[in-house]
Order: sequence, then C-alpha cells, then structure tokens
Amino acid sequence: MATSTEAPESWYLALLGFAEHFRTSSPPKIRLCVHCLKAVFQFKPTQRIEARTHLQLGSVLYQHTKNIELARSHLEKAWFISQQIPQFEDVQFEAASLLSELYCQQNLVDSAKPLLRKAIQISQQTPYWHCRLLFQLAQLHTLEKDLVSACDLLGVGAEYARVVGSEYTRALFLLSKGMLLLMERKLSEVHPLLTLCSTIVENWHGNPIQKESLRVFFLVLQVTHYLDAGQIKSVKPCLKQLQQCIQTISTLHDDEILPSNSADLFHWLPKEHMCVLVYLVTVMHSMQAGYLEKAQKYTDKALMQLEKLKMLDSSPILPTFQVILLEHIIMCRLVTGHKATALQEISQVCQLFHQSSRLYTNHAAQLHTLLGLYCISVNCMDNAEAQFTAALQMTTHQELWTFIVTNLASVYIREGNRQQELYSLLERINPDHNFPVSSHCLRAAAFYIRGLFSFFEGRYNEAKRFLRETLKMSNAEDLNRLTACSLVLLGHIFFVLGNHRESSNMVVPAMQLASKIPDMSVQLWSSALLKDLNKSCGNTIDAHEAAQMHQTFSQQLLQDHMAACSLPEHNLIGWTEGLPPVQLQPQNGPTTSLTSLL
Repeated sequence: MATSTEAPESWYLALLGFAEHFRTSSPPKIRLCVHCLKAVFQFKPTQRIEARTHLQLGSVLYQHTKNIELARSHLEKAWFISQQIPQFEDVQFEAASLLSELYCQQNLVDSAKPLLRKAIQISQQTPYWHCRLLFQLAQLHTLEKDLVSACDLLGVGAEYARVVGSEYTRALFLLSKGMLLLMERKLSEVHPLLTLCSTIVENWHGNPIQKESLRVFFLVLQVTHYLDAGQIKSVKPCLKQLQQCIQTISTLHDDEILPSNSADLFHWLPKEHMCVLVYLVTVMHSMQAGYLEKAQKYTDKALMQLEKLKMLDSSPILPTFQVILLEHIIMCRLVTGHKATALQEISQVCQLFHQSSRLYTNHAAQLHTLLGLYCISVNCMDNAEAQFTAALQMTTHQELWTFIVTNLASVYIREGNRQQELYSLLERINPDHNFPVSSHCLRAAAFYIRGLFSFFEGRYNEAKRFLRETLKMSNAEDLNRLTACSLVLLGHIFFVLGNHRESSNMVVPAMQLASKIPDMSVQLWSSALLKDLNKSCGNTIDAHEAAQMHQTFSQQLLQDHMAACSLPEHNLIGWTEGLPPVQLQPQNGPTTSLTSLL
C-alpha cells in the first residue's frame, strides 16, 4: 500500500507493470493481468487513472476472453468518465472506437452509430481520431450496405483532411470513396474522382512506402474497374504498373520516423496483404483472359503466402482473399478437366463459411454458382438448375446475376425441352437491346449463348451472325476461351452445311487456342470435329491422328469424371439452402452420364 509520502502514481505504475508483464507472457496470463488492473480501484484512483484502467480492462477482456458483457461494462464506464475530463482525448476516443466495435459484434448497430457520431462531433480538434472515427463509421455503413451514407462520410473525411493539411489521408478517403462508387456502379462519379486521386498521389512527397501504397490502392481500383467491365486487353498496362509498384514496395524498408501530421498516421494495408491482393487481381485477369496455367501459378503463390500470414495475423480480410482465390481456381479446374480437385477446393470454401458468417453471407451465391458449373461439367442438369436458381435468389450483384442467367440459359439449351423459360431468360440478357450490365465479356458471352441456341434450333445463318459478333468482341479484348468456343461452334456449323474448307479454318485455330488455355471440353469437341472433317475429305492419316487425340481426351475426362463423382463432396450438388453440410457421406460410384461429354 502506498504511504502518504510516496508519489501518488507509484502504486499504479507497479500494478500496471505487473499487468503488462502478465499480458505479454508466453502464453499470456490474462486472469492475473485482469486481477492486477482491478486492484487499481482499491486505491481510490483519480478520474484519469480510473477511466484509463476501465479502458485497459475492457480492451483486455474484449480481445483475450469471451466475457464480452464485462468488457462492455468497463468500456462504457471508460467512455462515460473520460467525457468529464478535459484534454483526455486518447482514452476518450479509443474507448468510443472499441466500444462501438464491441456493439457491432453483439449486433447492437443502433447503439454503435450514435456513439460514433457523438465521438466524431467532439473530436474535430484531434485530427488522428477524427479521421479514424470517420473511417470506422463509414465502414459500419458499408457493412450494412448503406453505401450512400458511407460515401458521404468519406467525402467529409476527405475535405477535413484537406483542411488540416493531410493530402495523404485525403487521398485515402477519396480512394475509399472511389471503391464504394465502383461497387455502386456510379461510373460517371468514379472517373473524375480517380483523376483527382492520381494528381494528389503523384504530387504528394512523403514516406515512400505510404506513397507507393496509395499508388497500389489507386491501381487496384483501376484494374478491378477494367476487369468488372470485361476489358481484359485494355487492363494490361495498368496491371503491369501495379505489379511493378508492388515490387518497388517489397524493396523499401519500413521507415520508423512518425509523420509530423498526426492525420497521416494511417496505413491502407500492410505490405504483405498488398502482395496477396496483387496476386489476386493477377489471377482474376489470367482467369478471364484464359491463361489458366498462369492463374494456377499465381493462386499457388498467393495461397502459400496467405497460410503464412494467417499463422500470425487474424485480419478478416485474409479469409476473404482466400475465398476469392479459391473461387477463381475452382473455375480454372473445371475448364482444365480437374473436377475432382475443384470439388475438394469447393469443400475448403464450405469450411471457411462455417468459420465466418460474414463470408457465408457475402459468398454463398458465388459458391452455388460454382456448384452449378460443376453440375454442368458432370451432366447433372437438374442439379445445375437448382444451384443457379439458389444463387439468383441470393445475389443483388448485377454482373454475377448476368453470369448466372447466361449459364442457366446454357442448361435449358442442353435440356432441349424448356423453351418458354429459355426465351424468357434470353430476353433478359439480350446483347442487342438493354443489356443489364456494361461488361464487355458478359455481353460477348450473351452473343455466344444466342448463337448456341440458334445452332440447336437449326437456324445456322442466325447462329453465324451471333458467333461472328462474339468473335469480334472476344478478339478485341483477348477473351481466349470465348474465342475458342466460338471458333469450334462455327466450325461445327460449316461442317453441317458441307463447307469443309471453312470448317477447317475455324476448327484448327480453335484446337490450337484450346490447347494453349488449356480447355479440355473444347479440345474434346475440336478433336471430334477434326476426325470427322478429315474422314469426309479422305485424309485417312489425319483422321486417325485426330481420333487418337479424341480418345486420349475422352479417357482423361472419363477418369476425372469417375473420380469426382465418387468423392463425398459430390453430394454438395444437392445443397441449396442454409450453411453447406460439413459431414458428407461417401459415394458408391458415379451417378451421372458422360454421354454429353464424350
């Protein structure tokens, strides 16, 4: 116990030292840490020490225990007491920030919002906290899908940062606003904002890592904007700049010198997270362009990096990156004829859903879409329809909706007896009139689906018109898979019409392109056509060679088909609502037909 002659804080510093020792022990001794902090109240401390101790207890309990109610009680006391103390901003606003985070975790969003608004209102003389709280409230609105309110707050933050002389944080606010405007598809507002951001970033001369991180943020927005628009060729210069930028960052050493302006004390993402993000957008580009081996290479690198990071870092953005990477590599596996591997990776996504309800909410529609694509690949058309229908009910994202409808139309075309539903779908994705999205890639795919339908209906001239439109669009933006699919279908049409020379002119480059991707289904289709073409033209040797190729592709697909359908994960094709099942019964053997594949 402190005597009257001792400094008033000596007992406090001793208890604080013990508490910190226990907190940082390996493993942490949280119970003893809390015991030391609670002992502070026995000394009837000043209001400052009382408020700070409530904050420390609330923080330790929130971060290291499951006793959320007790943590909340301490944080509420810290917030209440600190408001009565002048010039006590660090405790006051940290308590407000942490308490609102806790409220959100308890789904008490209506308590978090007014708390943050009040903290923002009284923090205008404290630039760091004012900016941080604005970011926090904007993030809360974003999670609630209230992007208009979030954009308004980010705009307020950008203007405040300009007034307090922080061009760096102004750029962060503006780039964050640009990201939300892209999500809202408000492209007319995005373009001038990104132009302003580019000028601010280039003219700002501060910490090199901070400057390069702003450039990465800016370039990621540009690249994703192009990819959303399906402009795979146009994006290449931006993507190259982004890759060079991340290489520059990886060579820079973190500067320990703190910025002179407290409003500059922000980082967009750690360097390691930025590296994974650049791998991710590279995978997205490679997938859309049809460079599937490259996509696989960068996915492997990114997933390896993610596994290392997740051992040390619990940031929720890392599982999100992991899910998006898996979504893209699963599509690659289905194209390259590795369905069994795709199923196992779908199972990984299911496991991640069980670890995070947020991931399930944000990505369930994508998982149903992937299962629908898998069902098509194993000729389970009823299940494919059920998966796509489930996905459509779960998404409000226009590009994803259009992608799903396009694939559902292909299911109806293959089934051949769903004319009414098919005409209804085709009208909703009419590439010649009121197409629902601005994506170049999806519009080209819609022309292909129209061509496929016309082919099945025997309207060959109409089919050729649609497919030539697909070719024109896919060649303009290097959409290799669409190019290969259009060429082989045109080749099939010319073969049916008896124009063997023109058919060969289509099928040979289709085969070359399909081999380069590699696209197993197009290779199978092309080799079958080449066999029939050469046979019709009397080229016995070439026909035999094509027949051998077709046999090889058929065997590879058959083996993969058998392996996939025998996995317990194949039962996921029957899941259409709620969280995906984790315990799956093993299959006795394949339950689907390969007729349509071979």
